[in-house]
Amino acid sequence: MGKKSRRRVKPEKAERMPFRARTFEGLPGECDWVALREFVPAATATVALRPEIAVDTAIRVCTLLPAAAAGLVRPDGEIWVGLQVTHNFGDVSRDLAAVVEAGLGLEPGSEIVITDPGAGPLLQELVDPASELAVDVQEGFDFWTAGVDDPTGGVAAGIEQANQLATPTARLEEVDAAYWTQLGDRQFLRWVMPHDEDALLTALARLHVAGDDRLGDAVRLIGSFRAHGLLVPVWEMEEPTPAAELEGPAAALQTRLNDALADSTPLTTEQRGARNGLANRQITVR
Repeated sequence: MGKKSRRRVKPEKAERMPFRARTFEGLPGECDWVALREFVPAATATVALRPEIAVDTAIRVCTLLPAAAAGLVRPDGEIWVGLQVTHNFGDVSRDLAAVVEAGLGLEPGSEIVITDPGAGPLLQELVDPASELAVDVQEGFDFWTAGVDDPTGGVAAGIEQANQLATPTARLEEVDAAYWTQLGDRQFLRWVMPHDEDALLTALARLHVAGDDRLGDAVRLIGSFRAHGLLVPVWEMEEPTPAAELEGPAAALQTRLNDALADSTPLTTEQRGARNGLANRQITVR
């Protein structure tokens, strides 16, 4: 008598999430997406969806929604998408795309709740690449109740609590994705840049050795963040400096930086030392 077959059925392998270093690459305003996700406390931005996804439809991206919600469908039908959330299913772009897709199928006044979307569509597949990400930095979170006559109870308390955590922030106008902020009695400029990380680090080292990496006499480069595949250089003000006073210096530094990025000559010993110093003063956010 033959032995009963003991072959085991192998469980199906879950689809592996493709790795993408630059989460928001290919979206309008990639650097601003990084800033709103990681650094800016209170802001909104609008961007249009592809016409084949939804005709004449824009979504409003919000740094933070009440209770860190993934998204909301407002009473007027506008879809609000939260960037600073407590969940992360492995690819932020796919998570956000799942919020948008869910919102398109919900009634006005609904909260959007999602589960792991797996290897679903990217946000880049839903957003119109020809549209513009129009950023509006807010002083606090009163925008949560836009259109509500008299917010009370838990909503009002939530806004009051969130507003206490909203640090003063301003987006520069002369350059892209550069945000002035005040933390306590210290002021900083965080500037999300689209360049290749290694090339940017090399260019900043060239500027540093030449004494050209400052944004004025009292604004010095102190290090950088690494977030979503991009480098975010950080300058600190040695004396109080309003955001408006950084506009000209930032535009001038952008020109010097472009020249340094185009410089392909080998680094000198001093420049290599400066580059190593900058690399050691990096903090990885994502």
